[in-house]
Amino acid sequence: MDGNTILVNGIPIFYVAMGAGVPVLLVHGNTGSSLWWRDSMDLPGFRTVALDLPNFGRSGPVPGYAPENARLETYAEFLAAFIEAMKLDRPVLVGHSLGGAVVQALAAKRPELVRALVLVDSAAPSGLVTPKERHPAIEMMRANPAVLAMALKTVVPAMTDDAWFAALVEDAKLMAAPAWIGNAEALSRFDLRGKLSGFGKPVLVVWGRKDVIVTEAMARETAAAFPGARLVVVEEAGHSVMAELPAAWRKILLEFLADLP
Repeated sequence: MDGNTILVNGIPIFYVAMGAGVPVLLVHGNTGSSLWWRDSMDLPGFRTVALDLPNFGRSGPVPGYAPENARLETYAEFLAAFIEAMKLDRPVLVGHSLGGAVVQALAAKRPELVRALVLVDSAAPSGLVTPKERHPAIEMMRANPAVLAMALKTVVPAMTDDAWFAALVEDAKLMAAPAWIGNAEALSRFDLRGKLSGFGKPVLVVWGRKDVIVTEAMARETAAAFPGARLVVVEEAGHSVMAELPAAWRKILLEFLADLP
């Protein structure tokens, strides 16, 4: 897979793509990048696209993004523009963690752009509050690679690929400085309660039993927000099943994709 860059609303957006067919757009979580989907790209019969959201990885920063005005809807707006710029015909949106909240925001505002949703250890429609007293710890992650690696290890407890993990840590370092606290604040402000019940397309919610960030109650809240959504619990996974148990994750995803109308 070769990476490419496309200009979206004046910001260079990095992405990787593979295959042909119905588009599947993979959206990473906080401190993430397209690399988190390394083992999710080869989906026979589908065109798989994974991007680095603005402020992340090899994409450009969002001008003026700061803790006092940070909104996940900003990322959703860029995601909609990316879909249109790439001419992706109603992709299946797969969102992890913060990325799950971003694709929920897009589904709420622009449902016509979306074929189906897969939400992996996603923030719930009521958001994910980070107390402000934890902000110094977030700044320590940004400033100290060893602390960052320790923190990331907690979200992939079942991951065994050390080289891949090391690469994920390197990509995490690329996140724009204002986004470290900004994204925490944006997740704390996020609230789509009551705004998703009209989304009648297929929705799959995937949650790892060992997740230390998203609780089972949050996962069930997310599934309950959509009519007919299905919840799959992966007993041996933590917060990031696609990086921890790639084979199990691909099976879940491909079964969902095979059942799409």
